Amino acid sequence: MRRFKALPLLALLAALPAAAQTTTQIEPRVNKLEREMRAVQRKVFPGGAPNQVEPQITAPTQPTEIPGSPSSGPLATLTSRVDALESQQQALTGQLEQAQYKLRQLESAFEAYKVATDTRIKAVESTGAPPIAPATPGAVAAAGDTSTDTPPPARGPGNGGGTLGGGTVRPPAVTAPAAAADPARAARIAAIERANSGDAAEDGYLYGFRLWSAKLYPEAIAALRPVVAKYPKHRRASYAQNLIGRSYLDDGKPSLASREFYDNYKNMPEGERAADSLFYLADALVKLKKTKEACDVYGELTDVYGEKISAGMKADVAKGRSAAKCAA
Repeated sequence: MRRFKALPLLALLAALPAAAQTTTQIEPRVNKLEREMRAVQRKVFPGGAPNQVEPQITAPTQPTEIPGSPSSGPLATLTSRVDALESQQQALTGQLEQAQYKLRQLESAFEAYKVATDTRIKAVESTGAPPIAPATPGAVAAAGDTSTDTPPPARGPGNGGGTLGGGTVRPPAVTAPAAAADPARAARIAAIERANSGDAAEDGYLYGFRLWSAKLYPEAIAALRPVVAKYPKHRRASYAQNLIGRSYLDDGKPSLASREFYDNYKNMPEGERAADSLFYLADALVKLKKTKEACDVYGELTDVYGEKISAGMKADVAKGRSAAKCAA
């Protein structure tokens, strides 16, 4: 009889090692699930509050019954934690997938918007407003010298044997006005003889010189500009650049003239009209009421070309210095 009473006790003792073994197997699984869920939460809620990162796990009200094991205790607790962790992990994974899907939608929409915008911009550029036509010399002459640029500084780092410095901005090239716009002017232009010696630079300069002599200054500039641009090594390039400045100066545009004179001196300091350009640069500066700079240019002219200029130019320099009240 005692042997039969001991049987339930033996069965209970035999079940305890099995329950302990099951608990040992579930513990790593629970820990792994908790780590994975925390990683998913950090992905879904980056920088979130601690209550968003650490899951709030509560055991279900009705614990899962495991046959052959006690209805409460460590095994039941671990089972409840596993169920809660799996449920939350599935929910967080679904939220992450939805967020990724919405992000892909936004990227696709932005790319479509970018393509459409680029297409519209290209269409506007290709069929937009017509380009602005360059102003004719007649219009420039009517408007007067509207340049607000200051003349180049009188002294600075050396340039081609001189001490004038600073950069220049060349005025836009001008073209002769259409003959139909002014028949009288067209007749004057037609009366100017074109040279035909076979030397394009020489012929271009002579034609520009004749236009300048006839006081057709915009047309003279238009004829002289190609000589400088196409034949910069020709001796007439220095003549043409200087005469462009003279044309602006005689046309009442000393600011534009000063830049042409300075360009001629800077770019072709050995040219045959470099010294003349310095002299007329000083004259243009005086007209612009830049007497100090004009005095510096006179000094530059004397320092660089003092032994080469003619007696007549030396006398003109002395008169100019006196008129500008330059220091001796």
